[in-house]
Amino acid sequence: MSGRPAQLDFCPCHCGPRDTPLPKRPSTPKRPAPSRKTRAVRQPDAPAFKATGVLPGKEEVLAFIASQGGKVSKRDIARAFGLGSGQKIELKALLRDLKDEGAVEGGRRRMHVPGSLPSVVLVDVTGRDGDGELLAVPTEWDSEEHGDAPVILLHVPDKLRGPAPGLSDRIVVRVEPNDPAPGIGYTGRVIKVLEKARKQQLGVFRKAPPGSSGGGRIIPIDKKNLGRELQVPPGAENGAEDGDLVSVEMMHQRVFGQPTARVKERLGSLATEKAISLVAIHAHGIPNAFPAKVIAEAEAARPATAKGREDWRKLPLVTIDPPDAKDHDDAVHAVPDDDPDNAGGFIVTVAIADVAAYVRPGSALDREALLRGNSVYFPDRVVPMLPERISNDLCSLRPQEDRAALAVRMVIGKDGRKRSHSFHRILMRSAAKLAYEQAQAAIDGVSDDTTAPLLESVLRPLYAAYACVKQARDARQPLELDLPERKILLKEDGTVDRVIVPPRLDAHRLIEEFMILANVAAAETLEQKKVPLIFRVHDGPTLAKLSALREFLATLDISLPKTDQVRPSHFNRILGMVDGGDSAPLVNQVILRSQSQAEYSSENYGHFGLNLRRYAHFTSPIRRYADLVVHRGLLRTLGADADALPETATVETLAEISADISATERRAMAAERETVDRLIAHHLAEQIGAVFQGRITGATRAGLFVALDETGADGFVPAASLGQDYYRFDETRQALVGDRTGEMHRIGDRVEVKLVEAAPVAGALRFELLSEGSYLGRGKSAKGRGAERPASKAAKARAGFAKRTAGRAPRKGR
Repeated sequence: MSGRPAQLDFCPCHCGPRDTPLPKRPSTPKRPAPSRKTRAVRQPDAPAFKATGVLPGKEEVLAFIASQGGKVSKRDIARAFGLGSGQKIELKALLRDLKDEGAVEGGRRRMHVPGSLPSVVLVDVTGRDGDGELLAVPTEWDSEEHGDAPVILLHVPDKLRGPAPGLSDRIVVRVEPNDPAPGIGYTGRVIKVLEKARKQQLGVFRKAPPGSSGGGRIIPIDKKNLGRELQVPPGAENGAEDGDLVSVEMMHQRVFGQPTARVKERLGSLATEKAISLVAIHAHGIPNAFPAKVIAEAEAARPATAKGREDWRKLPLVTIDPPDAKDHDDAVHAVPDDDPDNAGGFIVTVAIADVAAYVRPGSALDREALLRGNSVYFPDRVVPMLPERISNDLCSLRPQEDRAALAVRMVIGKDGRKRSHSFHRILMRSAAKLAYEQAQAAIDGVSDDTTAPLLESVLRPLYAAYACVKQARDARQPLELDLPERKILLKEDGTVDRVIVPPRLDAHRLIEEFMILANVAAAETLEQKKVPLIFRVHDGPTLAKLSALREFLATLDISLPKTDQVRPSHFNRILGMVDGGDSAPLVNQVILRSQSQAEYSSENYGHFGLNLRRYAHFTSPIRRYADLVVHRGLLRTLGADADALPETATVETLAEISADISATERRAMAAERETVDRLIAHHLAEQIGAVFQGRITGATRAGLFVALDETGADGFVPAASLGQDYYRFDETRQALVGDRTGEMHRIGDRVEVKLVEAAPVAGALRFELLSEGSYLGRGKSAKGRGAERPASKAAKARAGFAKRTAGRAPRKGR
């Protein structure tokens, strides 16, 4: 569904080390493939653990956790040692002791030995060993907590799909721990090259002034390189025009003077903001053009017929989407249940476009969809996962047109809980295409020509069913963060018109809750049928993050229970306490930052944010590859062999796909975020010197991050510009505190700032703080409380601006 935000998932992006000293490769014996007997895959050389039914000691538990290729749960440990339900309290206490001792880390459902790697991991190729074999390190690694990143010796299989890996590439690998050997911790089998190293830099070409001998300069697009322009000598322009996005390669550098480069390729014109998303597309290596074979396969597809499908064309299903949506992949219907045993209950139907009917496993369309992983949504364009012939035509549930769908019919009790469900492969015909605002207006008493005939028979039952489902949702208590999402509205020429916060309507909540129900039903069915699947998982906060959060909340006189079994309801209680108060935005931000990252996994450890035991993505196969895999699994349960998940699909192969699409999802999020930053920086570039109201959203020893109220634009206030005092970073308070005056600027504070500098190409803004902070008493300054010294005060605010902005606070993910 175009433009629809996904359910709360908490996916801040992280980046890790890209260079590590590389030792010489030791000899490594070839290892057999991992076993599938448990969800936490045991490594081949792991010791055997007998299910004796006797509570193991700490050493045995640590040995078991260390022997697993991925992270394990308390249930995995209990199963491995044959423990009964009466021993789980003792096991829980033992695990709590191990966590307190620092021997084990992780959330409530996934534990691992500190510094170990999961079985499938994203890595960066950093060099070669003495035999010329590639070596890599994990992309996401906390060096401060775990020390140097482990070095991984790469094995490239003969039948690797896609390009071969090379230096500085980012790839997905399946790892196995090596026997003790100096320097080499793991052997990794390459699954896929996710991102080839960028051999050239990207930038925007600016021509030399008229009257000069030619040439020009390159303005970098990365914040970390802001201010480091490159000189293009005459004759090295390669036909580039002013404002073109180009790739360049460095020329021989002189000892003194500006670095020089030659233009290698023109990637497109950035003469208007309408093309600004090209920067992120090329910078992140997002596939933007479909190969001819993929287009030909899509164009050859024909509409599905009723053969092998149930005929549901008389059921008045409706689509409810954003007004600008182009693909409509889900439709809904509800009716009161006439079963006397379920009085007050409902039958809710969710129908999803049958993408699997057109994208067969192993086809060119399938390979391209996996390569992309997901659609990418920019304010000015969409980079789709599938060609428009599929996404906007054959699989778009248009009104009064026959369309193939996979539907789930759910029986909802009067308490809002799902009592049963069943999946059906159907032929449907949508009764209407509605916008959220249109459906809501009809319920509120303002119908139009489309909604009036549907009001009593379709819309009112839908809203009544939602009111019923909401009871169970409220009882479940998912995490209730209040984080308004802004939307950029563009003018015809692609420039920013304004930034709005769309109202949150019951129509949005209705669709969201019905989609969650359908996603849960899909996960339950595949688990019950023992069909491997890709789960959408979200672990609880780590003990380290919970500890830091408790310390911070204590500064606001708010307590968080001291337990490793924290639940969303604990956070909701705190959010309810501050709701409507001055500290509400601050508390929402810090609770968001304490959350783990949601991801895809072939192993289930639940979804903490939604407070669900099992969850999968089923409702958007047009734009997410994970959903397509789930559809194929469901088709296997229905006996639809041709389009179903192949029998060769296993927990291990789906683990590889899960790591792959988790990485492409993070790539999309980063590209979307950077594009919004660039568009707003363009919008504000003409307002240098203007004063804005905003709120501090992040604090580091280098300075403060501020989000403006009107546009949501993020900018940076360097610590060196705060005044004559000496400011230190107080990690507990999440604030910069003056040593001499005790003046404090902390996350959540309302501030007034002046725009000092805008770098539209990089999407960076620099502010000057005009507001005075709050004050701590003498003796309560940050000094002596673990605070960190900021960057040199003597440094100019402009110097290092981009580098500091690279440490911005994470945002809510899709």
